[in-house]
Amino acid sequence: MSLNKKSALRVAQVLNEALPYIQRFTGKTIVVKFGGNAMVDWELQNSFARDIILMKLVGMNPVVVHGGGPQIGQLLHKLNIESRFVDGMRVTDSETMNVVEMVLGGTVNKQIVNLINHNGGRAVGVTGKDGLLLEARKLTRKNENAGLHASEIIDIGQVGEVEKVNIEVINMLINGDFIPVIAPIGVDRNGISYNINADLVAGKIAECLKAEKLMLLTNVAGLKNKQGEVLTGLASPQVQSLIDDGTIYGGMLPKITCALDAIKAGVNAAHIIDGRIPNAVLLEIFTDSGVGTLITNSRAQTESR
Repeated sequence: MSLNKKSALRVAQVLNEALPYIQRFTGKTIVVKFGGNAMVDWELQNSFARDIILMKLVGMNPVVVHGGGPQIGQLLHKLNIESRFVDGMRVTDSETMNVVEMVLGGTVNKQIVNLINHNGGRAVGVTGKDGLLLEARKLTRKNENAGLHASEIIDIGQVGEVEKVNIEVINMLINGDFIPVIAPIGVDRNGISYNINADLVAGKIAECLKAEKLMLLTNVAGLKNKQGEVLTGLASPQVQSLIDDGTIYGGMLPKITCALDAIKAGVNAAHIIDGRIPNAVLLEIFTDSGVGTLITNSRAQTESR
């Protein structure tokens, strides 16, 4: 059945709108952090996989970094291992770390790889331990104790931060025409494994790859002002002002800080996008309006996605 005139015009408009973005981003590296609802909803998982494949087919170099907090929590519950959190971070003892590695490096990573491959892509899954991709150090948390007039060190176990990214593994996969899918597990010089926040890993990898874009999928529509309106086309100084006046706070603050750090390190644009929308990645890259918040380093760049 052929398209009617109205449908044909709509399809043509979409394709014409996408063309300049395809031309602009061909050959560019785009780091996408996959998380939130998109990881647990079957329809969203498949639309994400197809988005990544299409990006690769039109000449972009997508790199996927994934989380897996809910899946970790579910397995810990089944194993009767208590989950504890400090400032939103999972306290990770050696027993919990075993579960983290099993879920992130095994179940979740291979599910994403399988989704991409099943839909016609060529994905390879790795953790930060493979080829020493992510060299980590223990993350320390301090709590100011007013009574002691000093800082109290809080031990949250094998939770780490990225000390160094060895991009040779990623470049090898990209050059081999594969899509890297990376689990956020790092290792230190003593061979100790660390659970690292996936947003932070994605940001650091984007910095080291000198990526064109960093895209962080979330469970919200984007960065909102105090009236609840989604903001976009923001320069980094504007975002810093929103942090300073308390508009950005709580769970959104680490994501925005990660995006700002990537921008300051040379990544051209960071996107906070609504992963609850099917094909959110394609809509953000290939359309004028997008489905989230765009942050750039220059006011001049904010006029166009």
